[in-house]
Amino acid sequence: MVKDEKNVADANAAKPTGADPAGKAAKAPKSEQTRTLILETALRLFEERGYDRTTMRAIAQEAGVSVGNAYYYFSSKEHLVQGFYDRIAADHEAAVRPVLADETDLALRIRGVLLRWLDVAEPYHRFAAQFFKNAADPESPLSPFSEESVGAREAVISVHERCLTGSSTKYDAELGGILPQLMWLMQMGLVLFWVYDRSEGTGRSRRLVERTAPIAARAIALSRFRVLRPLVRQVHEVLVEFMPGARGAQDVRSS
Repeated sequence: MVKDEKNVADANAAKPTGADPAGKAAKAPKSEQTRTLILETALRLFEERGYDRTTMRAIAQEAGVSVGNAYYYFSSKEHLVQGFYDRIAADHEAAVRPVLADETDLALRIRGVLLRWLDVAEPYHRFAAQFFKNAADPESPLSPFSEESVGAREAVISVHERCLTGSSTKYDAELGGILPQLMWLMQMGLVLFWVYDRSEGTGRSRRLVERTAPIAARAIALSRFRVLRPLVRQVHEVLVEFMPGARGAQDVRSS
């Protein structure tokens, strides 16, 4: 029955809609609208009730869909949060395009990438700690280092790779595959700080970006010198060995 409902939705979505006479953009397919509705309802309930106390049945009821239909789009609460991660990653990628298109100074590019992330994530700050309590568990599929999070993780690393390669800063080509991962880890540190930041408008998080972006850019510029290359590699080797999910990410990039 659930698949029949989805098939009908997909069939309706396949029909050309075009623009209306007023020139407005065509509506998203019904299946996409339903998926978005379920995700947004879940995020609201996570804020109101907490992640642990929110059930898939409650999400389905609030969204006005059957429980089976909710499970069709998201097989678990964890997959709902993965949907949230994917949304943040996609919104962030779109938000940084002007920064990466208009600026070549690496410090300003790093600053822009991190500040745009804070902008995109700001609406969710009030309940971010709800997710972090679960994401902090290295065995949780909500962990940013888990296999389930690989899509969002790789999307963010890709942004940092573009941030680096499009800059005017010279760096050792042999370190080109390592540096974006280290830049992503810098962002993860910012995320942790931001989760617990209770300053007005998360101003301390923004000041942290302003202070650390030039330092990161300077460190990357210095990494091209032979005397520092072994240090960068040693740091990366430690991360690959001890950080959950890092070895798998490295294997993917090396293949």
